[in-house]
Amino acid sequence: MKLKRFIAKAMSATAFFALLSAPVTVQAEDMKTLNFGIISTESSQNLKTVWVPFLDDMSKKLGMEVKPFFASDYAGIIQAMRFDKVDIAWLGNKSALEAVDRSGAQIFAQTVDVTGNPGYWSLLLVNKNNTKINSVADMLEHSKELTFGNGDPNSTSGFLVPSYYVFAKNNVDAKKIFKRTTNAGHETNFLAVASGQVDVATNNTENVARIKLTHPDKYDKVKIIWKSPLIPADPIVWRKNLPESVKGKVYDFMMSYGKTNDSAEIEILEALQWAPFKASNDDQLLPIRQLVLFKERLKLNNDPKMAANEKSQKVQAIDDQLAELNRAMDAIAAAKTN
Repeated sequence: MKLKRFIAKAMSATAFFALLSAPVTVQAEDMKTLNFGIISTESSQNLKTVWVPFLDDMSKKLGMEVKPFFASDYAGIIQAMRFDKVDIAWLGNKSALEAVDRSGAQIFAQTVDVTGNPGYWSLLLVNKNNTKINSVADMLEHSKELTFGNGDPNSTSGFLVPSYYVFAKNNVDAKKIFKRTTNAGHETNFLAVASGQVDVATNNTENVARIKLTHPDKYDKVKIIWKSPLIPADPIVWRKNLPESVKGKVYDFMMSYGKTNDSAEIEILEALQWAPFKASNDDQLLPIRQLVLFKERLKLNNDPKMAANEKSQKVQAIDDQLAELNRAMDAIAAAKTN
């Protein structure tokens, strides 16, 4: 009898704690605040200067507080969204890929460059006084003498794109060929090159344009030795489990912002280096998925320790995924032309 009472109590406690740990569905009317994640491309103070006016406008239009969420790295935003601590976020394509695959994120909008560019470009920067390094070939030739400032591992332009186009395609590993390698955000890398703290560093055209405004005294102290193929413009994501009514309000705000000839809105977007947003979805990530797979394929092919049969199977699996991606991209391209 005592055993039965003990089991009953244990079951009750288990059910009680399960209830406490169960996810709570937040209704739209219960939401008073939205947390907007902002990737750490430069100092938080600089980002606050350009983002707070935009978020203030968003708060007024939505009728709820929209708070900026700054993290020291991209992973902080991705993890925060995974645990519903971030509701909406501005990400790069690589970090958006991580957020979509692991944190329940969904792309709904895309930034547009203030000059009308359909995207942006990854860069390699060198101090202007360095006469020895003027190309990727020069960098690779002298790599053992150089300090390299790589980007955040979840950055598209600061890490993924140069990892593939500069290093994987030249069959080298950035971690091994340089005298020393560091990882930092775009602004930090730019300033490190300008001051001579690192010899070569990754960056992108958007951040370099920002540096011209925020650090004009440093802008002319670097030179570009490599520019990537075009990268799709940055995505804006929300967590899938946001109430649909909140998603509708956010979407309407983003799609109309800066399109009503409101000079104040246009100025706020220009400070962010953007024109009005456009609609997007997770298909934006297909080229980025290709890059990730291409890089993994090269890594497999260059692995001398892996058995030939195992390597063949893994390469074939990647080729199958690439074929599927290619068909999806062909279908999208065909739909655009019809």
